[in-house]
Amino acid sequence: MKKATLLVTACMMGIGTLLTFLLSGCFKDNCSRTYTYYIPVYKTIEQVRAEMKSNPAKDVEIPGKIYMYGNYIFLNDLNKGIHIYDNSNPSSPRNVAFISIPGNVDMVVKGNILYADSYSDLVAMDITNPLEAKALNFTDNVFPAYRNNIMYDSFVISGVKNVVVDWTKRDTTIDVDCGKNENLYFYYNGVTLNSYAADAQSSATSPAGIGGSMARFALAKDYLYTVYESSLKAFNLSSPKEPSFEKTINTQRNIETIFPFQNKLFVGSTNGMLIYNIDNTANPVQEGLFEHVRSCDPVIADSKYAYVTLRSGTRCQGYSNQLEVLNIENIGNPVLLKTQLMTNPHGLSKDGDLLFICDGKDGLRVYKTTDGVNIEALQTISGIETYDVIANNKVALVVAKDGLYQYDYSNPSNLKLLSKISVK
Repeated sequence: MKKATLLVTACMMGIGTLLTFLLSGCFKDNCSRTYTYYIPVYKTIEQVRAEMKSNPAKDVEIPGKIYMYGNYIFLNDLNKGIHIYDNSNPSSPRNVAFISIPGNVDMVVKGNILYADSYSDLVAMDITNPLEAKALNFTDNVFPAYRNNIMYDSFVISGVKNVVVDWTKRDTTIDVDCGKNENLYFYYNGVTLNSYAADAQSSATSPAGIGGSMARFALAKDYLYTVYESSLKAFNLSSPKEPSFEKTINTQRNIETIFPFQNKLFVGSTNGMLIYNIDNTANPVQEGLFEHVRSCDPVIADSKYAYVTLRSGTRCQGYSNQLEVLNIENIGNPVLLKTQLMTNPHGLSKDGDLLFICDGKDGLRVYKTTDGVNIEALQTISGIETYDVIANNKVALVVAKDGLYQYDYSNPSNLKLLSKISVK
């Protein structure tokens, strides 16, 4: 009997408790296959919500979105929750607490309230004392695409009463007919495994904090705006402890990111940048549009220019990897001024005339742009696979595959590493 080993990561594409993974290929007679797969661990929503509070600090496993608020850093651990770091000394950040929020990817902070997603729900938490954070309010099912039968990054919610909070690793070996060229389905306790899973994880002191450019949550005035798939949602925060869902705007595009600036929302989609006017905060109105080839599309902006990174990727498709600089003085007609080729750019941040770009496996790129358009390369920090960056007050926070880095950019041509928070 011939042996072959194939690793299958069962972590997405769920229908209820069903995870579907397809193995295809041409096999010969008398073969067996050894599989590594993952069985979901469930808790009830009541159990999950009871645990949404400050817990002892723990190591980061999969770093995601970042948010700065005062002297604190909030770092998402993909679909697990939020790590809280006291960053009073950026050279030595202290890991002080972890808030368990299954299904969490995004967050913002306004005043002493943290707003975060938990699968399909919006959670409002009191963080007056971040070491004693506690859940105040749950707005149910406002992100319905997360609930029932829908994959959200690498974790799946199964029905309205059970939530996937972890995965248990299992191994098994089965005999297969190696002489047929056919799709192979393997069932285990209601779980179907197939090979298309591997892509699941490819890859300031003010009333509100500072988020990164990869964010899907944004604060403006007394409103929280969120984006997912083709929906832009508005929540009224005039009663901060009890956010009120007000409206969904269908963008008719696959939305990725949102960036607020003054009375505008800059929304990045896979085939264009949309600009919404929020003079009437309860009713965002599309005011501008710049279309581009299909790509992933984070965006930041100021009063005159918008900076957009386009990257190819498994979910975004497309083949473009570049920075685009747009003139947005005429909001109704953004004009492309400059294109800079890159490797696989992700998040970006701007502080004065300095532009920081996370260029995937090529590291962190630092540019100077005195006129806002033309950019001069100052430095590239290689050896890290970067995802998002926040540059503020001469310190750049960089989320990378292997952790959270902080750099002093007092000398932008020679950044100095201050600290690194490593993943588990």
